[in-house]
Amino acid sequence: MIFKSRKALALLLATTATPAVAQQVWLQVEAQGTRERAIDTAQDYAAQIEDVHTLEIVGSSYYAIALGPFTENEAAARRRELRARGLIPGDSYTAESEAYGAVVWPVEADAATILAQNESETQTDAQAVSESEPAPEPDETPAEARRSEQALTREDREEIQIALRWKGYYDAAIDAAFGRGTRASMAAWQAEKGYDETGVLTTRQRAELLREYNAVLEGLGLEPVTDTRAGITVVVPSDLVAFDRYDPPFAHYEGVDGAEVEAKVLLISQEGERADLYGLYDIMQTLEIVPREGERERRESGFTLIGRGDGIVSQTEARLEDGQIKGFTLIWPANDEDRRTRVIDEMIDSFETTTSAVLPDVIGEPTEDQSVDLLAGLRIRTPAVVRSGFYVSRRGEVLTTADAVDQCERITLDDDIEATVDSVDADAGLALLTPAQALAPRQHATFLDGVPRLNTEVILSGYSFDGQLGAPSLTYGTLVAMTGLDGDEDLRRYDLSSRSGDAGGPVFDRGGSVLGMLRSAPETGRNLPDGVSFATDVDAIRDFLTGAGVMAETGSAGADLPRGQMERRATDMTVLVGCWK
Repeated sequence: MIFKSRKALALLLATTATPAVAQQVWLQVEAQGTRERAIDTAQDYAAQIEDVHTLEIVGSSYYAIALGPFTENEAAARRRELRARGLIPGDSYTAESEAYGAVVWPVEADAATILAQNESETQTDAQAVSESEPAPEPDETPAEARRSEQALTREDREEIQIALRWKGYYDAAIDAAFGRGTRASMAAWQAEKGYDETGVLTTRQRAELLREYNAVLEGLGLEPVTDTRAGITVVVPSDLVAFDRYDPPFAHYEGVDGAEVEAKVLLISQEGERADLYGLYDIMQTLEIVPREGERERRESGFTLIGRGDGIVSQTEARLEDGQIKGFTLIWPANDEDRRTRVIDEMIDSFETTTSAVLPDVIGEPTEDQSVDLLAGLRIRTPAVVRSGFYVSRRGEVLTTADAVDQCERITLDDDIEATVDSVDADAGLALLTPAQALAPRQHATFLDGVPRLNTEVILSGYSFDGQLGAPSLTYGTLVAMTGLDGDEDLRRYDLSSRSGDAGGPVFDRGGSVLGMLRSAPETGRNLPDGVSFATDVDAIRDFLTGAGVMAETGSAGADLPRGQMERRATDMTVLVGCWK
C-alpha cells in the first residue's frame, strides 16, 4: 500500500551514502499534477510556514511542494514540529535534491541554485564534518549496490518488484527473489534512464524508482474509509470523491467539485447467494458506467468487470462471503492507466468487510428522481436510436426502416437478441436484419396480394414510446392516398398519428394482412399537418425481400379479425429494434 511505499522510500533515501558536507535535503509535504495547482497549494502552505517552494519532480510530470533546503537533522526536527502543529500531512518525508529539477515558485531557479544560496548558512557544520568523514563516491559500485541490496527487507524487495511491474518491465510473481527475471527488468529500467545496465540497482536508483512509483498517487488523498452501514473498509482517493448517498446495493461516493481527476467510487453491499451474485454480474453490464469493451471474469464466489469506452475505464470487484455480496467499483478517466491501476491495487489490497452490517434492499423515502432508465441511481445503457420492425419469415428475419441501422456499432432485437444487417435500400427506406441466433417467431407477415381500398381502416403496430411499455402499441387510422405527396407510387399516405419509434412497424388491414411498413418522417424542411404518415407499399417491399433472398408470403384480403386476435397477431409480429452507438 502507499503507506508502506513511502516508508520504504524514506528508508532508501536515508541510506544514501553520506557526503562530506552536511547533507542538504527537502521536506516534501505534497505533490500535484499541474504547475498551477502546485503553486496554488504552495501559496496556501506559505501563508503559515516559511521556506516553501514548488519544484519539478525529476522523471515525472508532477510538481512537489517542499520545504527547505535543510540539513537532515534540521529537516527531521522541522517535520516533527510541523506535524505536531497539524500544519503538514503525516506522510510528509525528506528527499534528496537529486529528486527535483527546477524551482518554479516563489522564484524560477534551479534547485541547485537554492542549495548554493543556503550553503553559507551551513558552512561551519560542513567544515566540521569534512574533517572527520571522507567524500563519498557519486554513486555505488556494483559490489556496493549488492551489499546495500542485501540489507533490504522482504517488504522492500517486493516493493521494488511491484514498482518494476508497474513500469512494465517485470511480469513474474512478486516473491522478493531477485532472480534472472527481476535482474533483466532492473537492467531494462537502467537502460531507459541512461544508467549502466548492471541488473543491480544502486541505493539511489532504487529510491528514484520508488519516487516514480509513488509520485502518481500524490494529490489523490488515498485514505482508508469505513462505511459502517455497508460494512466495508477500503482505501479511496478522498481528495477526489466523497460520500453522497445510498441507493442499495450501492453506496455512492461522487466526484468532488474542482478535483484534478473526475472519479467516482461505488461500494457494493447486499445480502444474497450465488444466483444473486451472478444476477448482479449480468445487471451491472447493462449500466452506462460499465462500457461494453473490457475484460470480464465471473468466478464461483466473485467477479471482475472492466469496462473501457465513452472516455472512462470502470473496474468492479465483488465477492460472495457468508450470504453477503460486497465489493466496489472505481470509475476513472481513460488514458490515465498509471494512476488508475495504482488506485485499484490499493483498493483491492485494503478491502475488508464485516458481516455485522449490510445495506438493506431499500433505504429512505422515494423521490421524484426515480426513473425506469435508472437502477439504484445509475443510468441503464440504452440504444441511441429505437425503431420498430416486424418478422417477415419463419426464420426470424426482420424488416425495418433504413435509418434504424445507420452507423450502428451493434443492433438488437427486443433489447437482448443481437442482429446483423443483411441488406439495405436507402432510397426505399428498407433494411433487412438477420438475428444472430435461431428464432421461431409465433407470427410473421403475410402481405396483401391485391390493392387495398381507399378510406378503409388500417392498424399500425409499433413501439411508439421507445419500448417503455414493454409491448407495441396499436394505432388506428385510414388509408387516404395511393401515392406520396409527390406522386411516389411506392408510398401510401395515411391519416394516422405516429411517433418516431413507430417507424419500421407494420401497417395492417382489419383482416391482419400487411399493407406496408411505416416510413420515418421525411426530412423536407416542412412541418406536415398532424396525422400525415407514409408507408412503403407491398410491391416495393416484396421486390426488396426477393433481392435479399427472402420469399415474402402473400394472401388475399380475409375477414376482419376480432380485436383480441388482431392485437395478439400484431404483438407477436412486431419487434423492438435498437441501434447502439
